[in-house]
Amino acid sequence: MSDPIFFKQPEPVTLGQIAEWAGADIERGDPSHVISGVGPVEEALAGTLVFFDNTVYLDKLASTEAAAVLVARKHKDKVPESAAVLVCKEPYRSWALVLAKLYPEAMFPAVKGVAAVSDRAVVDPGAVLEPGVIVEAGAVIAAGAEIGSGTVIRANAVIAEGVRIGRDCVVGANASVQHAIIGNKVYLHPGVCVGQDGFGYAMGPGGHIKVPQIGRVIIQDNVEIGANTTVDRGANRDTVIGEGTKIDNQVQIGHNVVIGRHCVIVSQVGISGSATLEDYVAIGGQTGVRGHVTIGMGAQIAAVSVVSEDIPAGGRYGGAPAKPVKQWFREMAVLRKLAERGNAT
Repeated sequence: MSDPIFFKQPEPVTLGQIAEWAGADIERGDPSHVISGVGPVEEALAGTLVFFDNTVYLDKLASTEAAAVLVARKHKDKVPESAAVLVCKEPYRSWALVLAKLYPEAMFPAVKGVAAVSDRAVVDPGAVLEPGVIVEAGAVIAAGAEIGSGTVIRANAVIAEGVRIGRDCVVGANASVQHAIIGNKVYLHPGVCVGQDGFGYAMGPGGHIKVPQIGRVIIQDNVEIGANTTVDRGANRDTVIGEGTKIDNQVQIGHNVVIGRHCVIVSQVGISGSATLEDYVAIGGQTGVRGHVTIGMGAQIAAVSVVSEDIPAGGRYGGAPAKPVKQWFREMAVLRKLAERGNAT
């Protein structure tokens, strides 16, 4: 049995073309030299392009067989003489731009060999699909849903009544979307659940009374949400995810949460109801955010932290409870010294 190749090998391109895509300067090498593929720095074959951005791989760079390296100016002298040097400001970002040109199908997986709407999909006559919408087998689209051109609804996805989905989106296999308005170029990976009940109960000794959740989910343009992430609809106002925000797999976003533009939320983060993340917030994996707190613009929260109070704009916090990272590091150093002292006695 041969190993399958899921992304076809790109056509060869010149070093000059790669430099143009990457916004890089060719410091060494012939612009007409042909590059035949890409690879990791430690496994690169002759003719391939790699990038270097992390000094952990410095020894791998020294022995690479790559034909060309995307590299920051401060590291250009580390590239072996056998390789061309493409100097750029941010090698990883340049690498992303090049890969998007060489492997466009890896950005949004291509749909091949299916009709625009599969005869095994269930589309209510009251749904409105613009020309060019693709609906795969097993998908269900309910009455009143509206879907823009170029959008792909993958196998077994469910689009509930009245949902609005913009153009050039992907709704992954087995995803469900209800009570939601979604912008353009939004990518929901497989298993994403959007718009289900928020967790709202009036609790008491006689039992817990369910509070109807009557809000919506608003997802703005260019948002990407990872596999099996859940986004609850608002209780009495909307849950909002701002333009350009990227959310990893298995994240829980509670009701009434407002997430700003271009935030990054890593896997297994839990954000409790009515929390607010302003623009450009970054949260590391397995962090919990208490309800009703505000994390200010550009703040960064380390992985495995607990945010229990408001975080100022630009703050760098970590720990449980989260505190400024310098304070957190000092406390950890003191605890380590106390533990070492205890062991010594």
